[in-house]
Amino acid sequence: MKKLNFTVVHFLLIGMLAYSITSCQSARHGDVQASIVDRPDTTQSNSHYISNRPPLLPSALIKLPIGAIEPEGWLKEYLLRQKNGLTGNLGKISAWLQIEDNAWLDANGHGEWGWEEVPYWLKGFANIGYILDDQEMIDEAKIWIEGTIKSQQPNGFFGPDFAWISYISEAERTEAARERETKVRDYWANMIMLYCLQSYYEYSNDERVIKLMTNYFKYQLTVPDSLFLSETKYWQRIRGGDNLHSVMWLYNRTGDAFLLDLAEKIHRNTAPWKSRGHELSAIGNHKSIREGMEWPSWYGNLIDWHNVNIAQAFREPAQYYLLSHDKSDLQATYDNFDIVRRHFGQVPGGMFGADENARPGYDDPRQGIETCGMVEQMNSDEHLLRITGDILWADHAEEVAFNSYPAAVMEDFKALRYFTSPNMVQNDSKNHHPGIDNNGPFLMMNPFSSRCCQHNHAQGWPYYAENLWMASPDNGLASVLYVANVVTATVGDGTEVQIEETTRYPFEEEVHFKLATEQAVNFPWYLRIPAWCNEATVWVNGEKTDINPIAGKYVCLRRNWTSGDEVTLKLPMSLSVKTWQDNHQSASVDYGPLTFSLKIEEHYEKVESDKTAIGDSKWQKDADTRLWPSYEIYAGSPWNYGLMVDKELPEKSFEIHKKPWPVDNFPFSATATPIEIRAKGKRIPAWTMDEHGLAGELKDSPVKTQEPEEQLTLIPMGAARLRISAFPVIGEGSSAVEW
Repeated sequence: MKKLNFTVVHFLLIGMLAYSITSCQSARHGDVQASIVDRPDTTQSNSHYISNRPPLLPSALIKLPIGAIEPEGWLKEYLLRQKNGLTGNLGKISAWLQIEDNAWLDANGHGEWGWEEVPYWLKGFANIGYILDDQEMIDEAKIWIEGTIKSQQPNGFFGPDFAWISYISEAERTEAARERETKVRDYWANMIMLYCLQSYYEYSNDERVIKLMTNYFKYQLTVPDSLFLSETKYWQRIRGGDNLHSVMWLYNRTGDAFLLDLAEKIHRNTAPWKSRGHELSAIGNHKSIREGMEWPSWYGNLIDWHNVNIAQAFREPAQYYLLSHDKSDLQATYDNFDIVRRHFGQVPGGMFGADENARPGYDDPRQGIETCGMVEQMNSDEHLLRITGDILWADHAEEVAFNSYPAAVMEDFKALRYFTSPNMVQNDSKNHHPGIDNNGPFLMMNPFSSRCCQHNHAQGWPYYAENLWMASPDNGLASVLYVANVVTATVGDGTEVQIEETTRYPFEEEVHFKLATEQAVNFPWYLRIPAWCNEATVWVNGEKTDINPIAGKYVCLRRNWTSGDEVTLKLPMSLSVKTWQDNHQSASVDYGPLTFSLKIEEHYEKVESDKTAIGDSKWQKDADTRLWPSYEIYAGSPWNYGLMVDKELPEKSFEIHKKPWPVDNFPFSATATPIEIRAKGKRIPAWTMDEHGLAGELKDSPVKTQEPEEQLTLIPMGAARLRISAFPVIGEGSSAVEW
């Protein structure tokens, strides 16, 4: 079964049971009661952590406050690289973050600089500071938090008070449009800053945040619908789900009834992500499609085809479902996820080929996704995991986090790419349009291009770290994303526990937990079993339990837990080959949650950032751009290979090679990754770079070639800055054709 079809079937089978608890089996092992459930029980309400107030439906999982989870291992190393790299230094080099004349620091919201860049960066930067307990980062973040709080006007509005028109040129505007724009505020940047304020409140309990949000939302309720989230300010209408999330967050803390009215207002003025099949997208209407193609009927099935909008906003119906109780709203989010992957996501790595905008006829694995799109997709997965408890969303968050996101940035986190694709064999400063949907140098590693990803990348790993564990409504804990960490949480009757999680997952199969508590406490402990793992086992205090875990469900362990108790989860990984039938029968190779790419020798050429960045890149006047170079990456070895795969036993065509763990604790490196796969393949001489400077588009497999068989090395997709991840398959006989 193809990956996409699994998504559809997965939802049809259990998606509509989003708030049920199903005991598929249960077993008692000594004093441990173990059961298998689809998701945690929501008939109770957590006594220790703020969750949904009626009439909102209960969420299956509850976010722990920032600081409750301390990452260790490779994830902590990643956060430290962010701190010492681009994320931690943007405040000193990005013009958009300069303090002088910044609208976020002006009492009246006026200034030349500001808009989305400050909160985009701050939501990741500040949270890294909170997570690492780094006082220098916390103090720098506090400058922006204080400025934001002080910017609130008597009417409740806060932040920059200027209009920013994102996609309508002056020449295209009518006089009536210009007049209307003077009356329409842009609420988009404030939506991002609300995330920052919520994190700050979790960290500090500063009641000024509650006051600011309450007054701001009262102000929003007074704005006429005709002027609220207006389409003349494009981003806010598309991304209203972020505003909705913050309103529900505040409602759960204050219970103010007016917030429910505002939630309804936001939903009805947000672009209709639930609506299907009635119009072409706003982007699609003025973007060309493949020459000679007619508009396909399905292209009206999403309200918008901008890659980041899809990754960020497709979840809005599911968020509204908490208020509407209408299961068709929840279904709409699953449909949105399915639609884009059916037509543009037949590629490994969890994302989809949209470049800037998904275009019919451009669905090859060489099409990319913005770094913004990756981190927003991870954020959406984390939201939806909390709302539904559906393990699909945890699996998908891992798929993006392990396979797509790491390759979008340099190993030292000092530069990043705007677009990254599954098949990417050259990064340079040239223009690759129309092969990609942008004019300009969008494929190179550059610390300054483009201003959105330059700042928004920061949220990816800190938000991931904050969602490793979640509280359950029945006063328990759920381990949902496996990375080394220490969590401190209140469970059961109000007892605080600390659980140390030791693992090198996803590069190793075992996850070990050790609990510390001052007194015995009874609580349910949920362990996610990934959908790819069919032979998981659970051990308690060194003894294997009798429970037989089921892929895609939770194992729930309940007992009187005492200090020193240990739980071990073993997740045996196996090799598998995925055939992408709807993308030329190409193949990708998986080992557990990791997808593998051809190891290509990468040659890095340093270039000057100020000579290769796109036009909207700006840095502070005192910034030394020589310290922040850009890089072009060229292939130093052949890349045009097809795989030789045994039709009957595909996994027998490959061999796993384990290597020592990297001394710097950073496994997403082409030269130091701890896992490689040996494969066999043949070169396809006719598969070359095309006229746009991109890897030529795939042709149908199986492919015939006269080249000799060679041994190939595959490395984790997330460690490969240059890569082939979707391979042609070599074949013989009448079904195989020359390229």
